[in-house]
Amino acid sequence: MAVVAAFLVFGIVIAIAAIIVVREAGRMTKEPPPVLFSMDEAFDYVVENVPDEVAATLTPDDVRRILAFQAEYFKQKGVSTNGKSAQPPGVVIVGGPETVAYILDRAAATGEAYIPEQVYPVIETQLEYLRAIGAVSSPVDEPVDPDPETPDPEPPDAERAT
Repeated sequence: MAVVAAFLVFGIVIAIAAIIVVREAGRMTKEPPPVLFSMDEAFDYVVENVPDEVAATLTPDDVRRILAFQAEYFKQKGVSTNGKSAQPPGVVIVGGPETVAYILDRAAATGEAYIPEQVYPVIETQLEYLRAIGAVSSPVDEPVDPDPETPDPEPPDAERAT
């Protein structure tokens, strides 16, 4: 009798576990977990993959500073959240002239001078990383000028944040 009760309890535990696993798998299929961004991983990726002609003009500290300013810009635009905030309304363009202008202004305010030709490749390499981890979608079809008063320091491609 004790063996039958033990098998019955064991069967119930396995059934409950199976129900929970199936329910969570279904939930994750419908709503994938949010992408987790690691500044250290992004930094390592950018330092390893930024074009050599740009890497020769920037120190690792410069790259880290540019990435920090970009993260600051993302937070300001509402695309960098802790998972508890509401999603930004509509499409947010990242990687365009507005982003670079923000980084150049912030760098100048802290006493560092960069030129767009240094910042764009770092930003583009960072966007490659963000695409690889699923944090941004594909480039937009038509360029959107989010701020007509922002100077245009020759953008390569803009990206749409997800």
